[in-house]
Amino acid sequence: MVPLSFKNRIALNYIITTGLLIFVVFFTIYSIIKHSVYSHIDEGINVEIQNHLKEIREVNGVVILVDKEEWEEREHNTVDVNPVFVQFLDINKKIVEKSPNLKTESLIFDDSIENYKLFDTKIKDNIIRQVQVPLFIRSKKIGYLIIGMSLTNSRMVLNNLFEIMCLAFPAILLLLFFIARFFAGRSIKPINEITSISKMITRENLNTRIPLPKTKDELYTLSKTINNLLNRIEDAIEREKQFTSDASHELRTPLTVIKGTLEVLIRKPRDNKEYEDKINFCIREVDHLNILADQLLLMARFENKKAELKYEPVYLNALILDVLKLNSEKISAKNLKVNFDAEEDYFINSDNYLVITILRNVISNALKYTNIDGEVSILLSRQNERTLCKVSDNGIGIAKEDIEAIFNPFFRSDSSGHPEIKGTGLGLSIVKRFSELLHISFEIESKIGEGTTVSLSFDEKN
Repeated sequence: MVPLSFKNRIALNYIITTGLLIFVVFFTIYSIIKHSVYSHIDEGINVEIQNHLKEIREVNGVVILVDKEEWEEREHNTVDVNPVFVQFLDINKKIVEKSPNLKTESLIFDDSIENYKLFDTKIKDNIIRQVQVPLFIRSKKIGYLIIGMSLTNSRMVLNNLFEIMCLAFPAILLLLFFIARFFAGRSIKPINEITSISKMITRENLNTRIPLPKTKDELYTLSKTINNLLNRIEDAIEREKQFTSDASHELRTPLTVIKGTLEVLIRKPRDNKEYEDKINFCIREVDHLNILADQLLLMARFENKKAELKYEPVYLNALILDVLKLNSEKISAKNLKVNFDAEEDYFINSDNYLVITILRNVISNALKYTNIDGEVSILLSRQNERTLCKVSDNGIGIAKEDIEAIFNPFFRSDSSGHPEIKGTGLGLSIVKRFSELLHISFEIESKIGEGTTVSLSFDEKN
């Protein structure tokens, strides 16, 4: 089955709704007209009943049912226009007298029908509306009066009306379909223009935008939404290009340094001490390169992949102690004082690998940027059903204008005067990204020369 186009679906939905409305209108009109026709005929029959009941009288012991002049009236004598059929029956339901227009036919008395109840019947091919009424003289039942009025012309009009409506209904729906299709086509024309422009947008001309309609309607909202999407895509691609460029530069720098060192080393014989120093220097650069590669792979692995998260109970106290143990040599080398304060055991439900990566980067930064003989404090507490982890140091600090930029990959705040502090500029980018994945609130406060405080707020029921 070939699917309908959007334009045809709009038109089809429109004519289905309109068709139901037209059907209700047609049905109502037909019902009103039919009711009006029957009411008019029933009213005429009731008038005839009253007239004929008034004409019945007894003269010299003889019952006179109707005057001769009455039978000569046109509606009693013909069947051409609005004929009225009248028939008198005796007490045994045998015909006593009938109107001339009945000729050889007669009205049938129906025992199953109540007196004075109007009903439809037939005389040959003529449909009539009939009523049967008992006759009384001085409270004595003398027979029955049957009065009928022709329905043939009225039914013909009703049938013609019904046929016209049946023929007009599909014709109107068909006409409405093409009209609705035409206007639907005009209505979705801007959508076709949006589609055409969207097809032309590629990586090379990603700055192209869809013109916004003058009227601020749904199409305006759609166009604006697509433009906002294009803005986000363009920004993402630009960040990707910048990230690729920066990563290439960061990877190339240690390789160039290693290559240059080794080339200088083999130009002439050197003593063991110089060989040892150069080789150790190259090893440190290789270690730096390994760390950089690991962090790049880590960021790429968890980029927009929430499905890889593995939630489980995580014991924060133990993770922090493990991180401190891994950095014990650095702590001893700088003679740092580390205060870890936790009044109780703190558990959260999260991804253990990502949480320890966050803590490792945050605590490692605090240790790295704290001066010799400095102090680092780690505090675990509970606040509003959340677990709060604060890592503070009294190190070199971060300039206010750099606070936002430090989350960008490869950005490093100005640490002039501290050439010994090495880094990749990826640590806080990883922390921010993983915090977003785990819905961890991440805040950082810092002042130059006073130190930095990083606050992590974990949801215990995450």
